[in-house]
Amino acid sequence: MSFTWRRRPAASYAVVLLGLVLVGAVYATITGSGDSAAATPPTASQAQIAKGRQIFQQTCATCHGLEAQGTSVAPSLIGVGAAAVDFQVSTGRMPAKEPGAENERKPTALNAAETRAVAAYVASLAGGPAIPTPAEVGTSGANIALGQSLFTADCAQCHNFDGAGGALTYGKNAPALTESTPTQIYEAMLTGPEAMPVFNNTTITPDEKRDVIAYVTATRAAPNPGGFSLGRVGPVTEGLVAFLGLLFFMVLAAMFITAKHRKTGTADE
Repeated sequence: MSFTWRRRPAASYAVVLLGLVLVGAVYATITGSGDSAAATPPTASQAQIAKGRQIFQQTCATCHGLEAQGTSVAPSLIGVGAAAVDFQVSTGRMPAKEPGAENERKPTALNAAETRAVAAYVASLAGGPAIPTPAEVGTSGANIALGQSLFTADCAQCHNFDGAGGALTYGKNAPALTESTPTQIYEAMLTGPEAMPVFNNTTITPDEKRDVIAYVTATRAAPNPGGFSLGRVGPVTEGLVAFLGLLFFMVLAAMFITAKHRKTGTADE
């Protein structure tokens, strides 16, 4: 009699539903913690959001639409999050001053407070990755060696091994990271601007992002025991300099031999 409840359809459905709830809870615990900070919009006051909306309509709505819904010349910003807006605006890529130059770093058109206000407004529309906190981008205690390994595996193909940037296909280019702040580097990994893939907090954990940031910033102060760094873009530049130096030496040698031969010929006459 104690097991007769199992033969009832309602009890079977309850067991299945309970199992699904437990599986969902376990999955959320394992995978959700890494992206919870990125998916939660930042806390912003209504005054800041209202100010951001006003600035957006003055500087961004021409391309992105009055409600950030997108137009034929610019994509929708609904759901992109505050981090994407902060990256694009703080690096001067947006608002775009001319078509085709969206991926070029330029002087910023908005100050820091205005940028955060626009980011808060866009985040209020549908959430998205949040701007990382100073603790998230701090490099204290970071593993630079691991950061180098991650950067070499995931970033060096485009940005070069020291973040000097490089050319991509279809006329695009990966920008140099020499002027990027830790916050901007984190935001770029989190949002994947332009041709860059998205490295969310499950693909590269927040601690690993800090390791990558520590490596990129450390390369800027790395000494050059061999002399000039030559941009640190690899053996192609070094080979070109060596070739030009050798060519210059050969030209000087040829000029010296020719001049000496002319003097000898004149003396014989």
